[in-house]
Amino acid sequence: MRFYFFLFFLATPLLSLFAQGDTLQFLNEVVITATRQERRLGNVAIPVQLIQRKQIQQAGSMRLRDILQEQSGLQLVAGFGAGLQMQGLNPEHTLILLDGQPLIGRTSGVLDLSRISLAGIKRIEIIKGPSSSLYGSEAMAGVINLITDNGNKPVMEASLRYGVADTKRGWGVPFSSQNLEHTEADVHFSFKLKKWVVKQSTNYLYADGISYRPFSQDRIPRPISRFTSQTILQGPVGKKVDLRILTRANQDQFRQQFAVQNNGVTTASFGTELNNELVFQPTVTYRPSANLVLSTKAYITQYVGDQQLRFSTPVDSIYKDRFEQRMYRIENQVDIKKGTTTFVAGAGIQLEQANSTRYDAFTSKKENSVLYAFAQWDVKLGDKWISVIGARFDHHTLFSAALTPKWAIRYQPNSRLSFKGSVGQGFKAPDFRQLFLNFTNSAAGGYSVFGANQAASVIDNLNRLGQIAELKPDFSKLSQLRPEFSTGYNIEVNYNFTASLRAQASLFRNDINSLIDVRQVATRIDGSQLFSYLNVNRAYTQGGEIGVQWQLHKAWSVNFGYQYLQTADKDERGRILQQKEYIRDVSGSTRIMKIVDYVGLPNRNKHQAQFKLTYESSADRFVHFRVLYRSRWTIANNNGNTVHDSQDEFAQGFVQVNLSAGLPINSFLAFQFGIDNLLNYQDLFYQPNLQPRTVFIVARLKIPSKQHP
Repeated sequence: MRFYFFLFFLATPLLSLFAQGDTLQFLNEVVITATRQERRLGNVAIPVQLIQRKQIQQAGSMRLRDILQEQSGLQLVAGFGAGLQMQGLNPEHTLILLDGQPLIGRTSGVLDLSRISLAGIKRIEIIKGPSSSLYGSEAMAGVINLITDNGNKPVMEASLRYGVADTKRGWGVPFSSQNLEHTEADVHFSFKLKKWVVKQSTNYLYADGISYRPFSQDRIPRPISRFTSQTILQGPVGKKVDLRILTRANQDQFRQQFAVQNNGVTTASFGTELNNELVFQPTVTYRPSANLVLSTKAYITQYVGDQQLRFSTPVDSIYKDRFEQRMYRIENQVDIKKGTTTFVAGAGIQLEQANSTRYDAFTSKKENSVLYAFAQWDVKLGDKWISVIGARFDHHTLFSAALTPKWAIRYQPNSRLSFKGSVGQGFKAPDFRQLFLNFTNSAAGGYSVFGANQAASVIDNLNRLGQIAELKPDFSKLSQLRPEFSTGYNIEVNYNFTASLRAQASLFRNDINSLIDVRQVATRIDGSQLFSYLNVNRAYTQGGEIGVQWQLHKAWSVNFGYQYLQTADKDERGRILQQKEYIRDVSGSTRIMKIVDYVGLPNRNKHQAQFKLTYESSADRFVHFRVLYRSRWTIANNNGNTVHDSQDEFAQGFVQVNLSAGLPINSFLAFQFGIDNLLNYQDLFYQPNLQPRTVFIVARLKIPSKQHP
């Protein structure tokens, strides 16, 4: 409990400072994700973090990973692409949405944020804590919702970004053969056709990429090209009926060349990878009155990943991997408002399909259908209280049903102070990978991973053939997977000292049951490992966050955020308290492990902080300075016991500094200059996603709407 007292004493002095009687600037931004309907941010009981378009542009961000890594309480983790960790929960527990609909195409549970362009995105809404009461599976940790532009004004914007880096010399020289270069173009325009509005956003990136797979041993440049096109058509089809159609296409293509070390074997490979994603999202909205809205939303999306590799030894060996995923969904929602009460309810059906060479056969189509219904009641109790009660019911064909309730409340005793609290359940359904995987990774030492539905029978058959050297204790635990469930608690205090200074302090805890974990269950006679998925862990994550926003002057502002995180496997922690675990000290002798030696779940940072200093005299004339800090984190258990402790393998903490500045030329043209990773921190082994020091320039052209017919 020491961290609670630490946060309390750190935050309490702020509540007595700057207590002048200035007129407060109320938050009037409209948000959607927290309630599934448009609400003013100041009237939402659930904590919401907003990233507006101006903030995205001033950071020089054109990819989702670039802007999210600078947000308080969000951790980018290295894996098969850049994944997002929220409140200490892994990337597979965070739902990424596009206008409220889920993006698919995860590799090992990670949705690569580098592949998601911010073309046509007006703002990003972040909900921390369980959100399954509205969004179902994968929302255990929270939700990231990308909101597209819904305006009707004609606009024309174009930008061109060029960046250069050098992994050896530290500073890149433009157009040098030794450099890593990237060029990214972004075009967004909209126009009217009578009553209809057409919006087109296009982004293209061509870059000299570097290794991004975990445990890669080098940074060999290989070209990457990414293309995104998004089209929106919206307009009235009657006096009270509106139609909106969104289509989005994304393609990633890149060459690969990397060496991976596993089980004492280094495997070198080279080849290509091609990923395609398509989204079709029509919405019909009927407004029979000002207090009643009916909507029907359809969603069709497909993701196809195709990878082909050749190995250096033997020279004629080939590895092919293809994954296809499709999702079809139709949903009806009703919004009712009466006085100080709003009610949202909906129901839908979803069909998800997948084919993969990593399953038993590519021709074997895996399916899971989901019937779901949700409801949320939002009521304002007098002038000071807002209460939100909601729940969702999901019925999956592959396992039993799940009911996930949530209750949130907001109390505002005066214009300066407000409290928010919530308790809710989240759940994560086993995915196709965890159920049906049948994969041997010849590109990384020959280890195999089997889905829970077939692991026992496959390994038993290998054992009968004499190919198994050892069955691990976890082999006896193989059984049908159950959904993961969590109960999350969140408390937030907001205080406005003056019109220019405000602060937030929050505490959170997530108790997780039936956490799905990958475990080694057997070893082949050649030493290669066999893994599968088990419901084994009871775990928790808990911590606190502090945030301060201070408008120092008309043009100067400071933003600070800090998160403290504790995690634990409850069974491991119990064994330590019972003095059943041992540890080797620095001298190599063995002793009983103490609770202070325990570091909790791996791949989590205990401390994380962001500091931002901004000078802005206009939207295009600014200086934006950001400092990001992450403390060290444990990587692997390598000292012989069964838990992660202070003597295990750690990745070092680091500080990353980013800088950008904008200069307008006239009302149409502006330039932006910046340096990402100014201190040039690099970690080839543990942080393959982190790019070296990159100097960039952006030219941005904007034609005001009055220039259009």
